[in-house]
Parts: sequence; C-alpha cells; structure tokens
Amino acid sequence: MSNILSLSIWVPVAFGLLLLVAGRQDNAKAARWIALIGAIAGFLVTLPLMIDFDTTTAAMQFVEKAPWIERFNVFYHLGVDGISMWFVPLTAFITIIVVLAGWEVIEDRPHQYYGAFLILSGLMVGVFSALDGMLFYVFFEATLIPMYIIIGVWGGPRRVYAAFKFFLYTLLGSLLMLVALIFLYYKSGGSFQITDWHKLPLASLPQSLLFGAFFAAFAVKVPMWPVHTWLPDAHVEAPTGGSVVLAAIMLKLGCYGFLRFVLPIVPDAAHQFAPVVITLSLIAVIYIGLVAMVQQDMKKLVAYSSIAHMGFVTLGFFIFNELGIAGGLVQMIAHGFVSGAMFLAIGVLYDRVHSREIASYGGVVNTMPKFAAFVLLFAMANCGLPGTAGFVGEWMVILGAVQYNFFIGLLAATALILGAAYTLWMYKRVYFGDVTNDDVRNLKDINAREFLIMAILAVAVLWMGIQPKPFTDVMHVSVTELIKHVSQSKLN
Repeated sequence: MSNILSLSIWVPVAFGLLLLVAGRQDNAKAARWIALIGAIAGFLVTLPLMIDFDTTTAAMQFVEKAPWIERFNVFYHLGVDGISMWFVPLTAFITIIVVLAGWEVIEDRPHQYYGAFLILSGLMVGVFSALDGMLFYVFFEATLIPMYIIIGVWGGPRRVYAAFKFFLYTLLGSLLMLVALIFLYYKSGGSFQITDWHKLPLASLPQSLLFGAFFAAFAVKVPMWPVHTWLPDAHVEAPTGGSVVLAAIMLKLGCYGFLRFVLPIVPDAAHQFAPVVITLSLIAVIYIGLVAMVQQDMKKLVAYSSIAHMGFVTLGFFIFNELGIAGGLVQMIAHGFVSGAMFLAIGVLYDRVHSREIASYGGVVNTMPKFAAFVLLFAMANCGLPGTAGFVGEWMVILGAVQYNFFIGLLAATALILGAAYTLWMYKRVYFGDVTNDDVRNLKDINAREFLIMAILAVAVLWMGIQPKPFTDVMHVSVTELIKHVSQSKLN
C-alpha cells in the first residue's frame, strides 16, 4: 500500500469532521465511541510504517506525490525517513490516550471536543510527513486552529487570554518562515520540494537571513528561552487532553523543523549560530529548571519541566554529532510518553479535587495507592532514571555534548539534578506524608479506565527505557546522512 501516510492523515480528520457534522449535545455517548473508533483506526493505519520501514536506507519511504497547485509547482508530496517515522504512530497513539482521558470528564459539547482533537491529530501527522514546503506550511499553521479552539472553549478561567497568546506567538514566528519558503522557491527555480532545497547552494548572507526566519518559527514552537512564556499559560488553562497533546506532540513540530529545514538547507549558518543556540538551550535547561522548582501549581511545574527537556533536544541538534542528534530525537519521543503521563496524572487529581495547587494535597498515597505507584514511575522517568524512557535521550545528548565540549556536557548534566529536585519535591509534597485535609481523605483510587491509560503509558515508558534499540535503529542511517549533509559547506 502506497497511501499509508494519506490514510494516517485523513482517517482521523474524516472521523473528526463526522463528529462535528453529526454530533449532538444529547448524544454524548455516541460522540465518545465515534471518537475512540476514529482514534484507534488512525493508529492502526500507521502500523505498516513500523512493520515495513527499511532501516538500511536514508531515502524517503512510503512516498506519495500528486499535483496540487500546478501553476506554482506545489505538490501533495508525502514521505517519511528515519527522522520523522516514529512521530506518525506516536501522534496517533497519544490521540487514543486523549480520547480515553476525556471519557467521563468532558460533558460540555463532547462531539466538538473530540472532533477538534482528531482533526488536530491528522494535521500534525501531515507536518511530520510533508515533503513539499508549501504543504508543510499549510499543515504547520493549520494545527494552530484546533488547539486554539480546545484551549479557548474547554480551558480554565483565563482560557481566552492563554489561547490568544498561544496563537499570536506561534503565528508571528511562522510568517517569517513563509517569507523564507518563498525565497527558496524562487532561488531553486520554482520548486517547493524540500529535498530540492537540501541541494541548493546559498551564499553566506541569504543563509544567515534564512536561518533567522526559520529560527523565529521553530524556536517559538519548541519553545526556547526567551520566547517560552506562552507555554506555561497555555498548559495551565488547557484541558488535560490539550496539555497532553501540546507537550507530547505539538512542541516536537518546532524541533522537527530544525532537522528538516535549518540543518540541511543552511548548514553554514547553522554552524555559525550554533554557539547562540547552545547557549539558549543551556539557559533553558538550567534557568528554567530553577524556575520549575519554585512553582506552586503542579501543571505550571510540569510545563516548565517540558521547556527544560526541550532544551536538551535543541542542544543535541546543534552539537552536530550522531549521539547528539539521535539523542535529541529519542528525547522527543520519550518526552511524548513521559510528559503526557505527567499531565494526565495531574488531570486525574484535578477531576477529583478541582485544584492544581501543590498545597491542596498531601498524603495522596494513603487514599490512592495504585495511582501513586504509577505517578512515581512517571516522576522517576521525568528525572531521567536509568531503565525509563526519560534516561536514554538525555544520556545520549550528554555523551554527545561531552564529545563536543566537556564543559557544555557538564552544564547539561546539571539538568538531571534539577529535574530530580523539582519532580521529587512535588511528588513528596503531594503524595507522601499524612493525609492533610478532607479532600484527600475522600479521594477514590483510579477506576478501570484510568488504570488502563496509566498502564499503557507505563509499558511505553519502561519499554523505551529498557529496549531503545527499535527507536535508534530506525533513525541511525538518516541521522548519519544528515550529519554528512551538515558537514558540507553550501557557500557558492
């Protein structure tokens, strides 16, 4: 089957549109089941990618190409390589988790809620598989709309402010990218094919300007310090499902853009500005880690933790060695599982007590022992404990950083200490000790649905921590090819 990627994009979108068209407020049960069937179908169509992917080649696989806007040479052109492949099934997997997470919680307009998530899922898969610059841009921008609606409609008290800030920040950066794409289109003689741009010779000044434009778009999306301020607001106000998708997948769109556009298209500028990106990444890793330690709101703490973990990813990409780039990619996937699980855990408590403040809890392990055990595993993974998904990527990035510069590696390693400090400090105050109030005393342990969600994520976190080989094998050849590409000057 050559249209696997199209199915991965349009199956969830079709189910999402079905929910929007056919859904009625008085039939919430049907909306939930349609959403679950759509999410599972969206995941099942991605399975051939994992089964049939050829790990011995760096070429694009499962390629589809059809004319779209012929006058401007714009094609509906899809394909994945070792860099992008894992993000397609990961997106579909997280969508199933989000549908299950909102099952009993979302009572207000559930058909629209689930419809927005399924459409968002398809659009994000489109970003990871687009090989045409204009198609990439359309998918990249279109993801903003469902997330804007999710935060603005189902979010917290300051949801409109948070949604507006999220939209403005990410849109402004992307407009500069559009200018860069149009410049590359003319420079390449009228081609929007990303693989054609990878071979395009460019002078020093255009490379620097293109780097600036792409950096503006992708750094905001990651988000890197100092353009990170929209993320804690968006996380705190978003519903649980929105936070999960935002952390697990949407932040990865910016990181992915660095690998697909910045490093291969403007390698000389990437080398020139690498010290700046490394400095910003280290500030994110250390300073934001310290900011996380003083948070009183659990969601805000995990949101800042996400920014620190994404700092590891950008650090890995700009030290230009295989351990760094592969480590950054592994960290992106691992963070999808771990941060998703952390936000879901906060959602479980919030649904019962309606507070995210650490001070509202204490001694939860006494009333919710099963739940506390799962959260301990996820907290350890968030700290980077060996044997969990959180360890593998960070360890590879630190190794790569030491190879690049011992001092940078040493600074990066401090993140593991800070991560352990703020995560375990939060866990100790929320879960350990004596029961502190009646809200905690009256808590009921997780039900079968919540147990299933936590168990699935626990398996994913442990599987990736103990057996990372399937992930690193897929990306190895593509990463090697990318490094070869980046090491060659394109100055003409």
